[in-house]
Amino acid sequence: MPLAAPSPILRATVSADGRLLSADALIAALQTEAGGVADGVLAVPQLAAIARLAARLEIVVSRPIVAATGTRDIDMWVQAKPEGGAVEISIIDWRERASIVVAVADDARGIDLAATGDGWGWQIDTHLRFEMVVDGEGAAGAPPIPAPEAGSRFSAYFRLAPDAEGELPILQAFTQRSAFSGQPATLAHDKGASILLSGFPLFDMAGRLSGYRGKAVSAEVDTETNASASTPEPFDAGHGLVFGRRLDRSLRQPLGRIIANADTISAQRDGPLRPDYAGYAHDIAAAGRHLLALVDDLADLQAIDRPDFTVATEEVDLADLARRAAGLLGVKAMDRRIAIDAPTAEESVLAVGEFRRTLQILVNLIGNAVRYSPEGSQVWVRVDRGDTQALVVVTDQGPGIAVDAQDRIFDKFERLGRDEAGGSGLGLYISRQLARAMGGDIAVESVPGQGARFILTLPGDG
Repeated sequence: MPLAAPSPILRATVSADGRLLSADALIAALQTEAGGVADGVLAVPQLAAIARLAARLEIVVSRPIVAATGTRDIDMWVQAKPEGGAVEISIIDWRERASIVVAVADDARGIDLAATGDGWGWQIDTHLRFEMVVDGEGAAGAPPIPAPEAGSRFSAYFRLAPDAEGELPILQAFTQRSAFSGQPATLAHDKGASILLSGFPLFDMAGRLSGYRGKAVSAEVDTETNASASTPEPFDAGHGLVFGRRLDRSLRQPLGRIIANADTISAQRDGPLRPDYAGYAHDIAAAGRHLLALVDDLADLQAIDRPDFTVATEEVDLADLARRAAGLLGVKAMDRRIAIDAPTAEESVLAVGEFRRTLQILVNLIGNAVRYSPEGSQVWVRVDRGDTQALVVVTDQGPGIAVDAQDRIFDKFERLGRDEAGGSGLGLYISRQLARAMGGDIAVESVPGQGARFILTLPGDG
């Protein structure tokens, strides 16, 4: 069976004033979907924030982000590099998935709300005041009398009620600047009229939230939506609760925004700050990244422990992936004056695995080596091939691991008494499970006081 090609690197160039100078097709399409134009200001807030930070600090910035559109979420590994007065953006991994919440059709792209089905359309500003009301079609196509007037308060017309989980989806969406659906409500002037609200955020060209646009439909005529909004997520005896989706909805997006805003404050992009205030923002961003990494680890844990978990089968170049992982961790290593000696550009060792998961494993192994090595030391990353296997060896100059602890280090939540910030105790467990799912394994060799060697093996190509 032919092997799928590894994920390509997507590239874009952003000028010093934040304009998109060039972009690969997927990035250009996302720019348009976010309301921007091909040669205009970068309209994707998450990418724009990284570009600004890299330009401000004049260093390479690498991190995972999630870009949300009206119909899907896009997970990315992004690297922003200042170059000749501009910023070069490289997206190393691009993964699309369905949005957690189902958004209505995006009228911000010129689609008429009145043509999107039953219900009537509304638009509000960031002060929760009506800007317009549009009659729709179907049984609930016109707002009840009296209809809301422009400038009137949203909360004076609708009385919001919690959903089946005791939450208010619209308020959660406002906090996360995301879409929502299934928000139960009644009319303030007619408490017997049950309404379901759905909506999506509107952004200006600078990426700032400008309001919300959505639909109101009678709960009595939209029984399918009403049932889905009032029924809790099912429990699957084999797989447990839909844990990852709840994590995405509740934690991932707000944490991403906290990190981006804290980085902006720390970089003093909007003007000088007292050093202690900038330091506080840096600490907030670091704590946010730690929590986001924990969310990722818990979501991965829920996925890999499922009996039906599988990985893709494709040709991967372990030397190339090792160089990418080392590049992603370059700033972190530089902060601690640790040199990462990665494979040279001429080296190539082909294996069979999944591009994204192999990169995830190597980022974890090299990241651990950087975290637990003394300042001013070195981390070596080497690739090799055997008769039937290909391998990557990550060697550090850290404190090493006792022989009787070398099996336990791969257990869930095992940190071997390490109390410093960072790490969840899940990374090595997840990495080994992923390696084994790809037909390989991870082993460790170490003598206390003499560092550690972690060896990732995967089936060789051919």
